[in-house]
Amino acid sequence: MARYVFITGGVVSSLGKGLASAALGALLQARGFSVRLRKLDPYLNVDPGTMSPFEHGEVFVTDDGAETDLDLGHYERFTGVSARKTDSVSSGRIYSNVLEKERRGDYLGKTIQVIPHVTNEIKDFLTIGEDEVDFMLCEIGGTVGDIEGLPFFEAIRQFAQDKPRGQCIFVHLTLLPYVSASHELKTKPTQHSVKELRSIGIAPDVLLLRSEHPIPEKEREKIALFCNVRKEAVIAAYDLKTIYEAPLAYHREGFDQAVLDAFGISPAPKPNLDRWTDVMDRLENAEGEVRVAIVGKYTQLEDAYKSIAEALTHGGMANRTRVRAEWINAELFEREDPSPFLEGFHAILVPGGFGERGTEGKIRAAKYAREKGIPYLGICLGMQMAVIEAARNLAHVSDAGSEEFDHEIGKKRFTPVVYHLKEWIQGNHLVARKHDDDKGGTMRLGAYTAALKPGSRVAQIYGATEIEERHRHRYEVDVRYREALEDCGLTFSGMSPDGRLPEIVEIKDHPWFIGVQFHPELKSKPFAPHPLFADFVRAAVDVSRLV
Repeated sequence: MARYVFITGGVVSSLGKGLASAALGALLQARGFSVRLRKLDPYLNVDPGTMSPFEHGEVFVTDDGAETDLDLGHYERFTGVSARKTDSVSSGRIYSNVLEKERRGDYLGKTIQVIPHVTNEIKDFLTIGEDEVDFMLCEIGGTVGDIEGLPFFEAIRQFAQDKPRGQCIFVHLTLLPYVSASHELKTKPTQHSVKELRSIGIAPDVLLLRSEHPIPEKEREKIALFCNVRKEAVIAAYDLKTIYEAPLAYHREGFDQAVLDAFGISPAPKPNLDRWTDVMDRLENAEGEVRVAIVGKYTQLEDAYKSIAEALTHGGMANRTRVRAEWINAELFEREDPSPFLEGFHAILVPGGFGERGTEGKIRAAKYAREKGIPYLGICLGMQMAVIEAARNLAHVSDAGSEEFDHEIGKKRFTPVVYHLKEWIQGNHLVARKHDDDKGGTMRLGAYTAALKPGSRVAQIYGATEIEERHRHRYEVDVRYREALEDCGLTFSGMSPDGRLPEIVEIKDHPWFIGVQFHPELKSKPFAPHPLFADFVRAAVDVSRLV
């Protein structure tokens, strides 16, 4: 049965609970333990699938089709453990489950209350798969004291009481601010945060102190005394040059040892950190640099494309090259010639997105890459824009466009080279969708198989003719235009097994031009870069050597 580690946060949000959880998972793996990581979010959305990227950053999609918090991306990148639907839950999902049960009569006419019905639902969620791993790491979103998070804090308090003594511990991450006027680190916010946590019945076993400055021994002793935590369990969490330094940095500070001590695991297995030493060596000893332009519509918030940014970094690691990704707003190209903005870049990436805003700029970026022989990677909408560009300028479908954009205004303006996906095969059954369906959870979501054309560039990159990648889209390139486009040089090199849905397009007579309907960035890891990103960066390196 799994041991549980609950990771909570205090003082302010965005201190790095997700990274701390992921790093701890990696360190426990390095000691030979199996782990699974979970995220409990207090917002009332059922999932983040309908949220704007400006609200919540990217939506991370699992193999089994869950739309989840971006922290699950960190969990996967650090541990290599594929996340599942059961690794992410929100207040909205919990309340929805409770209300569905009430409507069915499952509660036998009882009055439904937060305690015990909501808290029991949370506890039931926590137990899923507990026999599969040695450690279950559960991060609670938000900060202690938030009214939305109270049911989760109460649930984990009860959960720890229900389990045998020593099977659950609590890790609390807080801020240790530095007041420059007095040249002091202030411990009072941490004391108040722990006091708030203790007032609801949870006593932290390990404290992580986020700080920009070294923490003197006397401050550690003071925090240990006032927060009733062993001094060895007061761990510094300093700012780092890269997130991939976190496992080594936390190990140096004794985080993993403090967790094992809290469980009474002694002697603890020695860690093998060779994987993370190699990752840092590849990052710190890069032998060159390439510039990659990311032409998107959510460029004001880097978290909107978090997995893409990390996958590019991984592709750089595979080539011992530093990737300098630069974000360019696609709307700019709707007013300006893209040439002055894209000159000097060694590759261009157009990511996914929703809605018409910025799409004409993405089409012009694809055209620039095609005509100038610059490596191009189009992901999801980025593939669709590349197909539309080819249809307009190579296949002479001058009004080629997407049904998505016509649907926005309720008026037909385009020949729909990209159409609304009304049905597809999922497993052994047919999935059907309509334009007016609910937005949440109704896209083509999760892992699907694609058959690759033998001898194609993508087949060479993957070293296979069948792959499985994660999807998140409701619009699809119309296969009826395949022949006309292939006659113009745009090869449909990846298709769904039934041959109905285009998965990958590429231009044969081009240094590197590939569009994919899926999201390869979601499966890339620092110690296992995704082959598409590794080869994309390799192509960018080749261009840089010609300059």
